[in-house]
This record gives sequence, C-alpha cells and structure tokens, in this order.
Amino acid sequence: MAAPQTADAIRDVNVRYHDVAAESYDAKWGIDFGAIGREQVLLKVGKALGTRSIGPFGRSLEVGAGTGYFSLNLLQAGVVADATCVDISPGMLDALQSNARRLGLSVTTRACDAERLPFADGSFDLVFGHAVLHHLPGLARAFAEFARVLSPGGTLVFAGEPSRYGDRLAAAPKAAARVLAPAWRVLVRAGARRDGRGADPDGDLERFVDVHAFSPGELAALARDAGLARVRVRGEELLANWFGWTNRALEATAEPGDVPWLWRQYAYRGYLALQEVDGRLLEPRLPPAVFYNLMLSARRR
Repeated sequence: MAAPQTADAIRDVNVRYHDVAAESYDAKWGIDFGAIGREQVLLKVGKALGTRSIGPFGRSLEVGAGTGYFSLNLLQAGVVADATCVDISPGMLDALQSNARRLGLSVTTRACDAERLPFADGSFDLVFGHAVLHHLPGLARAFAEFARVLSPGGTLVFAGEPSRYGDRLAAAPKAAARVLAPAWRVLVRAGARRDGRGADPDGDLERFVDVHAFSPGELAALARDAGLARVRVRGEELLANWFGWTNRALEATAEPGDVPWLWRQYAYRGYLALQEVDGRLLEPRLPPAVFYNLMLSARRR
C-alpha cells in the first residue's frame, strides 16, 4: 500500500484507520477514566502549562478527542465545566459518547476537520489536544482555526506530539524487541500472535496516519504565526518512552490473552517509575528536542 500523498488522502486514511481502531483503542493504549487516568491527564496538562494549578476553564474544545481520554478526565476533575469534542473519525466520537454515558457525563461532539472548525470566533476558553497535530496535513490552517475559536485571553495546550529526534530514538527499542521477542515469549509462556503481525505493533493503516514529527522551534513557530502569545514548548518522556515502547512491541508479538498479569503490572509500574525519573531529573535539565513527546502551550492576546 502506497503512502497517501495529498491532504485529502491523508484525511481519508485517518478516518478509515481511526474508525476501525475505535472499538479496541482504550484497551490497546491502557486508557483509564478512574483516579489513575485523571492523575496522568492532569500531570500532562500541568507540565505543558508549567503549573500545578490548572484552570478552571469554562468552555473547552478538544481537537482529535478520540475516545475522550483527556476531556472526560478533565470534566471529572472539575478543570473544565463544558466540554466540546471534535474528531475526524465518527467511530471515535461514538466510542467517546459511550464512555461519557457510562461515566454519567455530558459532552458535545462534532465530526469535522481541524482545519475547518464549525464554531464561532471566540467560542472557547481552552483549546487543546493530545497526540493529534502529527496527523493533520494543513497545520498552518489548523492553528489559524485554533486561534480564531479561542476567546481573548484563552489558553491553547497540545501534548503528546512526536519530536523529530525523539521519533528516531524510539526506533531503537522497537528494533530490540524484534530480536528479543521469541525469547521473551518463551520466558513468559505466551504463544506467538496468530494474525502474523509480528513485533511491529502498527496495523496496515497505522503507519500512514502519522505525517509529521516536530522540532520544538517548528511547533513554537506554528503558534506564533497564528498570532498566539506566551508560547512555550517542553519535552516529555525519555526513559519512560524507551521502556514503554520496548514492552509494547514485545507484547504485540504475543496473543493478548497470553500476556501474564504479573508482566503487565511490571510494565505499568516500571513506566510510572521512569516517568517520575524523567519528570524530576531529565525534563528540567535536557533540551526538549531529545524527548519523544513535545508539549505546546500558548495564549490568545
């Protein structure tokens, strides 16, 4: 399958991939709507803003909201009062509404393109997203829309965006997992995955939906060119990323039901421990470009 070349083709493959992925997305990525999930979401938003005190915000817009991990946890935490979620994938928004109903939350959803937001100027106090910018073909136009729908003094936050250098670093644990996978499956007594996907956790379409990796300067320039102020870019996760990608790639080679509970606990707790090391020791000292994730915050004048 050839990689999509045009903006329309990129949008089309994103819709098709995310519609298919929606049903199993929360399980695949370990998305949680309890105390752990809220803590992770608040940690990431606080890092991006450079503060422990977040909000509260009245009206929020999440771009590329997926199944609602960020918006639903922010609603439960009382950080946002009124949440609107958009995504190019109707399937993701169906899953989001299902999660919202289960949690007893009310959310407005709209299926749309981030480059053409169907909202009036100044509609939102907070515009944010997680792991979405690298899917968008027209970033300059999207940022112009983000700035347009922000109210004066409103806040913009995007997190979970791959850095160009960090993306290359992530290839190392994936390559190591391909070599180690057979011995690892023997060690944990797990059978090889029967669908033949091997050590690559990407599906047939997943490899085509990620169209950007960023330098910190590029992300900052997108916000400034859209007329936003107080622009800040921070890096997040280095050791935790290596650890997480290695484990995820190993697990992807095994039948999901065969991966032992003790292994999953080790992988999860190890990730949290290394996330703490990254946050306390490395993120304040190393340049943002070396981390896998970049976080952007800005304000509308």
